[in-house]
Amino acid sequence: MWCGYGSAGEEGLRTARRFLWLLRFKVMVNYKHADITGIIIKAFYNVYNKLGYGFLEKIYENALCIELKKFGMDCKMQCPIDVYYDSEKIGFYIADMIVNNCVIIEVKAAADLCTEHEAQLTNYLRATEIEVGMLLNFGKTASFKRKVFSSEYKLS
Repeated sequence: MWCGYGSAGEEGLRTARRFLWLLRFKVMVNYKHADITGIIIKAFYNVYNKLGYGFLEKIYENALCIELKKFGMDCKMQCPIDVYYDSEKIGFYIADMIVNNCVIIEVKAAADLCTEHEAQLTNYLRATEIEVGMLLNFGKTASFKRKVFSSEYKLS
């Protein structure tokens, strides 16, 4: 289930500002790890506002990690995620970033986010104990999506 979406357009900025306002005034936000994802959204827009669009994903990933550390977040970049089939390891994925060991971030620099990007993040969440993920797109229009994949739906 997608729990949040935003873009750098006027509507997206209003959505991000409202979310951050709710966090600042301790208004109950029912999203899992809402405090952390709120900081990630703020860091995302800080990086986008400074760098704009047009760089490769790795540039945005590095800048985002620096920005998240300014907010006191623990960032691990290029994290291998093992994939199993019938209890046998069959390979691994590389997640762009894991924040505070509880949110997977997938960085994109594409025209738009598409279903393939969402499927990629879903598979990362399915393959780990982590339940919350975010797609951050540093395209011509900045956009983000927040994904929750509850452990109760994961296969053992």
